[in-house]
Amino acid sequence: MTHPIKFGIITLQNLPWPTLVEHYQHIESLGYDSLWVGDHFVNPHDVASNWFDGWMLLAALATQTSTIQIGTLVTNIIFRNPAVIARQAQTLDHISNGRLALGIGATSERDPSHRMTGVEVWSTAERVQRFREAVEIVDQLLRQETTTYQGRYYQVTDAQMRPHTIQKPRPPLVLAAVGRSSLGIVAEFADNWNTFGGWNLTPQQSLDLIRERSQQLNEYCVKIGRNPDEITHSFLAGITGDTPFASLDAFQDFVGRYSEIGISEFIFYYDYPLIPSDKCLNRAMLERIATEAIPAIKANYSENSKQ
Repeated sequence: MTHPIKFGIITLQNLPWPTLVEHYQHIESLGYDSLWVGDHFVNPHDVASNWFDGWMLLAALATQTSTIQIGTLVTNIIFRNPAVIARQAQTLDHISNGRLALGIGATSERDPSHRMTGVEVWSTAERVQRFREAVEIVDQLLRQETTTYQGRYYQVTDAQMRPHTIQKPRPPLVLAAVGRSSLGIVAEFADNWNTFGGWNLTPQQSLDLIRERSQQLNEYCVKIGRNPDEITHSFLAGITGDTPFASLDAFQDFVGRYSEIGISEFIFYYDYPLIPSDKCLNRAMLERIATEAIPAIKANYSENSKQ
């Protein structure tokens, strides 16, 4: 493994703000590496539930934490102009003092954000092309002071970006992808690739699928002349048959199996009612994992990386 092993938490933005702040600060105090929020217009799995905007919440979160990396998992291109995404990222990178990880994804035709924001549902081919153009624009704007871009779906003319972001050459791009075409975009632009398994997959089916995707991504990197090791592989857990929180042994086994196929960053749901307790962290297990499991796992991987 070429990247240090990391552990992040994703929370739902459906609780009162004071409660969310307490959760965020508690997670940071436990030593987790990253905090993530989603970016849907509503909770796609419970559209009638309470919900807050992801980017507004992330900006507020930046002022209530001081050391933990924060990010979107992932920014939704359905209702966000890519040039505006770049401006939001530049601003938030300064607010957070260089702690932003910029996640971007194409989402899917099932996302209610389409109909609720009046955006027609795109075909798969159009969705992939929009994803590529959006990523290209964000990448260029965050690297350059002036950018002009003419795509099929998005255009910017003499877009100015000052001041430069704190992180150089720009905040890390975390691109979510599962399909071959999207993985090709990841190979070109991503610093971090994020993926997930599937609701109806067994643990072995999920492991085999992620291994296959990882191999595809590595092959795309080689094809375009990029070192595959430049891209961190991260996994959003909780959407497969795995039960990593059934016990500390189950957690260590889960991390071990996925790290063997190249996953070095694990992101777990916290306090998500729709996910069973053995797949989602509650407060007690959040603390046990942080104090009893993660330090030993990190020490072990650090020692192995020196050998």
